[in-house]
Parts: sequence; C-alpha cells; structure tokens
Amino acid sequence: MNHDLDRTALLVIDLQAGLDDPQLGPRNNPDCEANVAALLGAWRAAGRPVVFVRHDSVEPDSPLRPGQPGNDFKPVVSGDPDLLVAKHTSSAFLGKPDLHGWLEEHGITGVAIVGAQTNYCCEATARTASDLGYDTLFVLDATHTFDLPAHGGDTLSADELARVTASNLQNEFADVVVTADLV
Repeated sequence: MNHDLDRTALLVIDLQAGLDDPQLGPRNNPDCEANVAALLGAWRAAGRPVVFVRHDSVEPDSPLRPGQPGNDFKPVVSGDPDLLVAKHTSSAFLGKPDLHGWLEEHGITGVAIVGAQTNYCCEATARTASDLGYDTLFVLDATHTFDLPAHGGDTLSADELARVTASNLQNEFADVVVTADLV
C-alpha cells in the first residue's frame, strides 16, 4: 500500500442520527463510529483535510430530510470540517458544493471513505472517486450497513453486503483497508 496520505481527504459519508432508526433493521459493524473517531483524530492531528457529507433526503417521510432531527450528524462527526457537502443522491461527488472541484483546487489526489451505508453511498462515492482519478481508500471497518431483502426472496446480511462491496471495489476501484492501516 503506497498512498500519499498528506494529499488524501477523509470523506465522512452520511453518519447521521436518522440511521439509528430501528426500522432500518439489523446493522453490522458496531465499531464503525469508534473507527471513524480514530480516523478523524489522526487526520486532524496530521493537518489533513476532512470533508463531511450529509444526505439531505428529498423524500417526505425520510428521517434524513432537512429540518428533521435525523438529518443531524451523529456525535462522532464533530468539529468543523474543511468542507461540508450536502447531497440527495448516492455519490458525494453529486452534492453541493462541488467536491471534485474543491479537491482539485486544494491539490488533493486521494480520498479515504468512511461512513454509511457501506453498499450504497460509500460504495457509490468510491466508484465515482476512482472514475475521476483519485487514489481511493475504502476503510471497510469504518463503514456500516443494514440487512437487505435479497432479489428473489430471502435476506442478505449486512456483513454479506459489506463483504460483497469490498470484493466489488478491491483492485478495480479502491484499496480496501482497515482503520489500523491508516492510524
């Protein structure tokens, strides 16, 4: 693993209170928030850029809709980011302000992706980052997701989904790493 971490932004994706809703079902990785906190501490101590990404849902019943308490970041997402991106799609690169433009303007060549959900917004952001030419790190143990009904019946566990995401991304779109690799 040969990454220039000093030119890598930590992207904290959608770690919002609304994702604690029990209706979302079983989630994996109870250590996600602690790992995000460790990474935030390491990034800030090294003077590296930190970007918070917030999902501002346009769905009327979503707990992630602006103005709802679920739209707020979880307590672990603390302090001031270097950039706050608001989005209503999966990829952080489709939010406002323009993440890609900001990264280019600041000479940032890599991103480390953490947050929620592993197989949705985190994976979409990693794929877009790779397509745009960023050195992409996907910090698997600093993401989490939920069980999902499988196509054709049955249920896919959150752990299975995280494993599939890691397999999808590794080598093609990102280096899949764990928190200990970066702190």
